[in-house]
Amino acid sequence: MNFSPSASANTVTCFMGTAFLLALLGGFLSDSYLTTYCIYVISAITQLLGLLILTLQAHSSSLQPPVLISATRNRRATPSSRPTRTTLPNTTFLDRAISDPPGPHDDPQYSPWLHCTVSQVEDSKSVLRTLPIFASTVMLNCCLAQLSTFSVQQAATMDTRLVGTTFRVPPASLPVFPVLFVLILAPVYNHVILPFFSRRDTGSEPGITHLQRIGTGLGFSVLAMATAALVETKRKRAAARSGLAGSTEPIPITFLWVALQYLFLGSADLFSLAGQMEFFFSEAPAGMRSLATSLSWASLAVGYYLSSVLVGLVNWATGRLPGGPWLRGSNLNRYRLERFYWLMCGLSGLNLLQYVFWARRYRYRAAAEGGGGGGRGEEEDGDEGGA
Repeated sequence: MNFSPSASANTVTCFMGTAFLLALLGGFLSDSYLTTYCIYVISAITQLLGLLILTLQAHSSSLQPPVLISATRNRRATPSSRPTRTTLPNTTFLDRAISDPPGPHDDPQYSPWLHCTVSQVEDSKSVLRTLPIFASTVMLNCCLAQLSTFSVQQAATMDTRLVGTTFRVPPASLPVFPVLFVLILAPVYNHVILPFFSRRDTGSEPGITHLQRIGTGLGFSVLAMATAALVETKRKRAAARSGLAGSTEPIPITFLWVALQYLFLGSADLFSLAGQMEFFFSEAPAGMRSLATSLSWASLAVGYYLSSVLVGLVNWATGRLPGGPWLRGSNLNRYRLERFYWLMCGLSGLNLLQYVFWARRYRYRAAAEGGGGGGRGEEEDGDEGGA
């Protein structure tokens, strides 16, 4: 659609962020009004219609938004004759909400906004205690957003032929790599990793706690961004050696180098997404589990939005430097993409450190309800540091 690499990346991340954010609405409707099956059907039909409209819009220039907007704004003008071309430690303050109602619920003095039960307050605490964990996963999903944006654009400038063949792989199909890696790694995870950890006393029935899974995924995201930066450096050096830095011709370096960052990000997704969904489901109140599970997709949405914000902030901050913005222009070879990846690596490392801070202090809902301040809860807290 004639976008620059950075503009197209922001468009994709904003679209994906909006799509994932709607999972919160689906979870709320599923818990409150409709059944889960109805939400699945409605969501599938809505997405199918959206894809059909997007396909028609991309195919026909007369259906693209700029044309429609321009036609609306200029509706009074004379038509042109040109033809068109076809864990929170301080939640005790919430206890103040607990009070005995002055009378029955039909009493005029009764208000659900002023009088809460113990179970309502404890459910609120459970939700609030998960928010730091939720916030810690946003940066990981910001890294995952690079799979469908800059990573694809990197591969498009490289030799996309399979080794030993003349078949060229479409760059847009590269996001299938993390799916393949997950299909390969999932049996290894279930039959090798979990049995290994089950020999340790982690206090978790499957052998590894939910928070440890999320922490492992965050660690893989740091490795993925470092790998992406190194691969981009290698790609630009190959372009300089071959004299193609200012050209749009394919660089004589195989696109399979990009698969390395897909491998690490696929591993991060394998650990973190499963850990998030199980964590939010088990820690949420019974009546909010569908909504809580959708927090995993909300984290993806915020991560995609954050990617768009970061690209804009990086261009704004580096625009005053002698070399100009890092991520602006139509030629990816002129970008400072490796610096952007190193920035993402550093932010992911800081995010991992603050996640460990919260995870070590988090007490699981079952331990908090069953053991009070017992030692078992402290043991579980200590285990999270291994994430």
